[in-house]
Amino acid sequence: MNENMYGTNSNNIRIPFTDLYAQYSEAKIPIDKAIQKILDTSSFITGPIVDDFEKEMILYTGAEACSSIGSGTNALLCSLKAVITEGDEVITTAHTFVSTTEAIVLAGGKPVFVDIGDYYHINIEQIESAITEKTKAILFVDLYGQTPDIQKLKKITDKHNLILIEDAAQAFGSSYRGKRVGSLSDLTCFSFNPVKNLGAIGDAGMVTGSKNFIEKVKMYRDHGRSSRYQYDKVGYNARIDNIQAAVVLAKLPFLQKWTEIKKNICRFYTEQLKDYVETPLENPHSDHTYYVYVIKVKNRDKLQNFLQQKGIQTNIHYRNPTHKTPAYSAYAINLPVTESTCDSIISLPCYHSLSLFNQKYIIDSIKEFYDKH
Repeated sequence: MNENMYGTNSNNIRIPFTDLYAQYSEAKIPIDKAIQKILDTSSFITGPIVDDFEKEMILYTGAEACSSIGSGTNALLCSLKAVITEGDEVITTAHTFVSTTEAIVLAGGKPVFVDIGDYYHINIEQIESAITEKTKAILFVDLYGQTPDIQKLKKITDKHNLILIEDAAQAFGSSYRGKRVGSLSDLTCFSFNPVKNLGAIGDAGMVTGSKNFIEKVKMYRDHGRSSRYQYDKVGYNARIDNIQAAVVLAKLPFLQKWTEIKKNICRFYTEQLKDYVETPLENPHSDHTYYVYVIKVKNRDKLQNFLQQKGIQTNIHYRNPTHKTPAYSAYAINLPVTESTCDSIISLPCYHSLSLFNQKYIIDSIKEFYDKH
């Protein structure tokens, strides 16, 4: 733990933004057993564990097909390579982690940004005006753990013959209108980074979708080959490590309990803070699993410094929208809602092991700040 992330306070309270050890301690027996099996069999890449992983993920998500993959970023990259060609335009959002935009560019596409709406998601009403003859796909993000209105997105993609790609890195376990994320779009990309809803002990990811698309994803994840010695495309080394697949499977039975506790914590925050800050909205069609709990506030940087001095570690998801960064300035347009949002949001600790005492301490600290300001 980095002590520089905290200030000094009379109560000597230290609340980290995440608590990954709590997950391991609760799932220690199956995790250790799964890792030991990998070591005992010396099966580290591909093989039965990957087959079992993909079968379990198909059952869990309700998807037609699944490809395990080495990271959430590679899930996006291989999915985009499967459906776009050089110069194709992909409509997307700039309010996301950089990998969403990065993958479009690395796959040879051009990101076309539209602004965001009330739920921090892509503004669906602005999409059709951004479509051109070069548009090939819409890549939306299930930001913070809930989905936008996918039915509306599908109407647009059906009307214009486009591919619908879902960046669900933050939404494993979420659902939309009773169907789990992973079964809703042409391609859905997941991350099992350690801090995600369901985390590995390193980088890992997955893509779900139709069998036709998934076969292409599998080709790109494995050096572009269609058989052992047949290389049809220039691909990547983007396979999942077996230890990561085994750990994710070992933790999967715990996910529902952890998620329900997190949701209760976040709704407690909303109940207590709604008169002080702008609390997150829950899309009535989506089950919000709260990858992070994000509030919109006044005097954001002063609040963050105040909470740090109180021993509370926070984060910002995300401080810089991708279109405002040097790497992607060539694609920049005016996105006023995105830009103002990034100047006023802050993420609070919301993991399942966060004690009620610490929850109340965080709430009281925020109230104290605004009572003084």
